[in-house]
Amino acid sequence: MRFVEEIVADAFLPTVRAMLAERLLDAGRTQREVAELLGISQSAVSKYAGGGVERTERIESDERVREAVDDLASGLASGEVTRVQALIELEVLIRELEDGDLLAAMHEDAVPELADHGGGFRVHDPDSELRTSERTLASLRRGLRTLESTSGFAGLLPNVGSNLVACVPGATTIDDVAAVPGRIVDVKGRATGAGDPEFGVSEHVAGVLLAVREAGSDARAAINVRYDPEIVATLESLGHETVEFPAEEDTAEAIREAIERTPTATVAYQSGGFGVEPNVYLIGEDPQTLAATVRELCGS
Repeated sequence: MRFVEEIVADAFLPTVRAMLAERLLDAGRTQREVAELLGISQSAVSKYAGGGVERTERIESDERVREAVDDLASGLASGEVTRVQALIELEVLIRELEDGDLLAAMHEDAVPELADHGGGFRVHDPDSELRTSERTLASLRRGLRTLESTSGFAGLLPNVGSNLVACVPGATTIDDVAAVPGRIVDVKGRATGAGDPEFGVSEHVAGVLLAVREAGSDARAAINVRYDPEIVATLESLGHETVEFPAEEDTAEAIREAIERTPTATVAYQSGGFGVEPNVYLIGEDPQTLAATVRELCGS
């Protein structure tokens, strides 16, 4: 699997930086000045301009890339263009080249099956379904890595295990929610995801996230940990608003009603009941934010 961002990082950026470094040096700027203008080290400037970095001919020969580099190099050398302005111009160019253009074509060469997506589906549109799904999964993986490396997180796992979930914008069904298949479990004292995150593999925590969203929350992620009054108190001390809901068979519905009563709550919990294990549910804007909160709970 290869994302278009890898094409940008591995091919576009090295090529454009090398072209800019070369032109700025030709304009009489020193290596130190070029390094400051491009936000890189002097040794990197030397490599870029001296042929130590491989350029992608397909990108270097593109007329739009050459024109953009010439204009930016001239503006940076004269001081008429700031580093921020140059960055914005290159960001715009990248987005254009990703949208059914040069970078899109290079991505499809690297991942041929992308070309088979039908229905007028623009896979390189920043708001396309595929791009949105990729970003959601990437965010979930980063959050999971943080949790797996957090000392003490295994002690927060409920008996049934935990799960970290994230959804795409406008999510309405379980298939719109990515999660860890098989949940996050304790393996010899270490919290471990049982598999690589994917969509449609969680019912419980995914259902909670969907219920919270139905109640009016714009949360995009959720995670469950074991219940303990001290855990709830710590979350409150960290600035979270909490709400308790009754231990019922339909957890999602109970949480939905609780969030409707307390729409600003970011933590919902129940202290257990007959046949129902107590749990605390954290909701937030993304998996990394929730993982950071868990690290604080663990004192990391």
